[in-house]
Amino acid sequence: MGESIEIGDITISVTRKDVKNVHLSVHPPDGRVTLVTPTSTRIDVARAYAITRIGWIRQQQAQLRSQAREAPRSFVGRETHYLWGRRHLLRVTELDAKPEVRLDHRTIHLQVRPGTSRDGRANVIHAWHLKLLHGAVPPIIDKWESRMGVKVHRYFLQRMTTKWGSCNSKAGSIRLNTELVKKPRDLLEYVIVHEMVHISEPTHSARFFALLSEHYPSWPEARRELNELPVPQLTGS
Repeated sequence: MGESIEIGDITISVTRKDVKNVHLSVHPPDGRVTLVTPTSTRIDVARAYAITRIGWIRQQQAQLRSQAREAPRSFVGRETHYLWGRRHLLRVTELDAKPEVRLDHRTIHLQVRPGTSRDGRANVIHAWHLKLLHGAVPPIIDKWESRMGVKVHRYFLQRMTTKWGSCNSKAGSIRLNTELVKKPRDLLEYVIVHEMVHISEPTHSARFFALLSEHYPSWPEARRELNELPVPQLTGS
C-alpha cells in the first residue's frame, strides 16, 4: 500500500523517487492529487509542503469540476459526436453486413447489423477510433524522435479516466488515452510530446518542464485548452 497524506477532505498519494525536488500534481478529469518526493523526505515534511499548496490544489480541483462533461452517448441517429475537436452528426444504418464506419464531411456513418445493442454500436465506433489513432500517432512520434533525440519503442492506446497519457521511461513506451481522438490533433501532439519528454526525465521535475518548454514552448496553452474541453462522463462507455 502506498503512502498518502490526508488534509481535510483531500487525499494526496505520495510516491518516493530518486529526484531532487518535490512535485505536486492535480490530475484531470477527477482532481486526483499526487506528490512525488525525494526518497529521503520525511512524510511530515511532505505534508507540511502540501499544506502550503492547499489553496492551489483546491483551485485546480474546482476548475476540473466546472469543466464541461460529455453526456453519455446512445449511438443513435442524429446524435452529436466529437472527432478531432469538431462536432459531427451520427447517422446509423442497419444492414445484414459487416459493421463499418465512414466519415463524410461532418457526418459519421455507422453501419451495424439489425438489432445491434448500444454497447455493440459503441464497440464498432471504438474500433474505428483506434484505427484513426493508429494512423495519426506514428507520424507524430517519428517527427519528434529526431527532434528530441529519444526513441519510443512502443506505444499503447487505452481508455483512461484519470490521465491523458503515461510513460514507462525504462521501457521507452508511452500510453495514450483513446479519448484524444475526440480532441484537436494539435492536442494529441502535445500529449505525445509530453510523454516523450518523460523518456528523458521520468518525473515532473524542473528539468522536465525545461525540456518541455524547449521542445514545445506553447505547452501551457495546450494543457489549458485540453483541460477545458469536454471530457466523458466517468459512468457509461
